[in-house]
Amino acid sequence: MTTQQTGGAAWFVGASYGGTEDQTARFVAEGIWENGYEDRYLDLVRSIRPGDRIAIKAAYTRKRDLPFDARANTVSVMAIKAIGVVTKNLNDGRRLEVRWTPVSPPREWYFFTGRTTVWRVLPGEWAADALLAFAFEGAPQDLARFRNAPYWRERFGDTAPADRRFLWTRFYEALADRLAAFHDRRGELLGLLAEISKQGDVPVQLEDRFSDGTTGFVRDIDPFTFLGLFNRGITTENRRTIAGALAAKLGVTEPVPADFDGIPVLHNQKSWFFGFEKERDPEDIPALWRVLRAALAFADSDGDDTARAEFIAAYDHANGRAGVAWNLTIGLYWIRPWKFLGLDAKSREYLENKLKIAIGRSGPKRRCSAQDYLAAMEVLETRFQEPSFPVHSYPETSLEAWLHREPAESPSESEPGENAAEGEHGSPTATDASPTVQPAAPLVPYSLDQIVADGCFLERAVLERMLAKLRTKKNMVLQGPPGTGKTWLAKRLAYALVGQRDESRVRAVQFHAGLSYEDFVRGLRPNADGKLVLVDGLFMEAVKAAIATPAVPFVVVIEELNRGNPAQILGEMLTLLEADKRTPDEALVLCHARPGERVYIPSNLYVIATMNIADRSLALVDLALRRRFAFMDLEPQLGPAWRAWVVERCGMTDEFANEVQHRMRALNETIAGDPSLGAQFRVGHSFVTPPPSFEAPITREWFRGVVESEIGPLLDEYWFDARERALAARGALVEGL
Repeated sequence: MTTQQTGGAAWFVGASYGGTEDQTARFVAEGIWENGYEDRYLDLVRSIRPGDRIAIKAAYTRKRDLPFDARANTVSVMAIKAIGVVTKNLNDGRRLEVRWTPVSPPREWYFFTGRTTVWRVLPGEWAADALLAFAFEGAPQDLARFRNAPYWRERFGDTAPADRRFLWTRFYEALADRLAAFHDRRGELLGLLAEISKQGDVPVQLEDRFSDGTTGFVRDIDPFTFLGLFNRGITTENRRTIAGALAAKLGVTEPVPADFDGIPVLHNQKSWFFGFEKERDPEDIPALWRVLRAALAFADSDGDDTARAEFIAAYDHANGRAGVAWNLTIGLYWIRPWKFLGLDAKSREYLENKLKIAIGRSGPKRRCSAQDYLAAMEVLETRFQEPSFPVHSYPETSLEAWLHREPAESPSESEPGENAAEGEHGSPTATDASPTVQPAAPLVPYSLDQIVADGCFLERAVLERMLAKLRTKKNMVLQGPPGTGKTWLAKRLAYALVGQRDESRVRAVQFHAGLSYEDFVRGLRPNADGKLVLVDGLFMEAVKAAIATPAVPFVVVIEELNRGNPAQILGEMLTLLEADKRTPDEALVLCHARPGERVYIPSNLYVIATMNIADRSLALVDLALRRRFAFMDLEPQLGPAWRAWVVERCGMTDEFANEVQHRMRALNETIAGDPSLGAQFRVGHSFVTPPPSFEAPITREWFRGVVESEIGPLLDEYWFDARERALAARGALVEGL
């Protein structure tokens, strides 16, 4: 099953829109494709060129009858029903002429699916390349690779059961599904809640205030307030008790979560999504039920255009009502945690400050409109699929947001009206049978033991000496040949010094020839009005954060210290770095100073730098800087610890590990004995230590590839004026393999 055209952009398009019947058969028979909308995708369709590949798709979701164990999670599915090549674009945004080949029966593709009627797919990324090969070349889908990719691993991957996270999501989704059936049966739902409220061991209170001045049990409720009964600032035990009682009444069979990691909670006294009956609009609660239905349909259709339009309308209709603020997004996250982004205060801070994801605020009271909300999710879902991105799902984003701390952060309350409309009466004051508990951020401890466990081949005693020296000297340089893990170790020593993996207290920067004092410390920058203003660089930000929080350490990691001009980049900070000048009495006026300002470096700010001593093109480090830093040498570690790691963790055979070890040691002896080079030019162990995520087999072919593409070019640089020596060293590494 192939088409004539290969390479370039391909288009995956729908054949039914707005509730119309599937048009695939007609399109194939007539040799056309038609855009079923008069106001959508016009420019996109006009951009399709003759010769582009095109496929008719149908996107949906499924939990069962899958060729893998989905563990009761919902899977995105895309059926390929016909493939072809565009022969003519009529340039009206509505119609194409296509040479079609029907696909019968349709072939199902999983995970990486299009959410819109017209989806442009470009080759280059592995998932896109796999889809193109599947659709147009008949290749099978590598389901194992997709299941274990970062974006899908938590739900579908081969993670050991004990290590699986966010198992609570199935309970929340099942509860939302059951709850949706009560849209027109709210009296029945209230009856169930009344029964629960009479149970002495279930702390649920839903007392409303009526227009006649009386109070009593609520006479209406929305689905998100229902879920908020156990998603507020109460003990975990009470959360489980309430969740279990609600689930039992609704017939949910999923087990009650053992933990609630990654779930934002409401303020304990603002946990209603509507105001008291005496003052609320009659449409307030129905609007929220509409959001529930629209959100579930949108999430479970995997982005159908009609469902999307209804979701936008429902969201904007509810947004801005009394009691509905950012918590509307929290409610959406509860009902479909893998599909919707929760924008509680910590998540907004994490997204904007750490991930640099813009959050639009064109809705009521400078909050998200539906379009703002979807735009942020679209950016995130693209980034989630990048292996190096810090987070890969909405639950992971929510959990990391709670762990994340901005450097100068101090305990603070939510924004005004965080869970109620500003300036309006929100929900009643709730009294819980148990003391209110503010969930604490989970601590992720980190120590020298973790450095060893992460794959450091140095003895623990050596690491202890390094950490002790850093604590006393305040500044340290890790220097050594290439491939000795300088940057890797620098960051982990920083975490060990801090005592936990806390990126808000460990900041990294790389020096280079273009970096200046103005970039690193402080400089003048034009503002939005075109005026020059003083802007702090990374180092001054770290100084201020450390001063504001003196009880905890902060670390700046400088990679490749001698790749820039250290004296010029540091400026007067070079003087202030000395351990005995870490007091306000030693403060100096910066060359770019604010009126009356004097600056010092506090004693709880540490600097760890790395330096490649084998690069002859790098700047020399002057004596003034050397006096302020402790210098620690790193050497190639190809001993027993390295062998144990590559054999036990990387799958290398013991015999082959011995061979690699022998060849690398022989190479380093040759380099060290060369008068034009020396020990500082030896080749480090990281070249022959596969990363933990490495998937290819560790074979002799792998080693030859490393020599050819990594070690070989380095040897060519070492012996640039003695080509035959470089070739001989290369040959010795791979001889007989």
